[in-house]
Amino acid sequence: MVDVGGIASERLRTIIERVERLEEEKAALAEDIKEIFSEAKAAGFDVKILRQVIRLRKLDSSDRQEQEAILDLYKRALDME
Repeated sequence: MVDVGGIASERLRTIIERVERLEEEKAALAEDIKEIFSEAKAAGFDVKILRQVIRLRKLDSSDRQEQEAILDLYKRALDME
């Protein structure tokens, strides 16, 4: 292992290459997700709403209920209901 200025160069190279591979995989996954949303749009689904549903599904039930209650409160305060 070559030590340059206190840095283990081979270890550094390995870490950087691993991150680069993961970035490539992330880009490929993002492209796959984009294609799925295009497919959903072609099938007549509202992509913006699908994204909201996905975001909400990531929350646990109590967090989701809290957000929905606050949203309802804000809507009532703005006379939107």
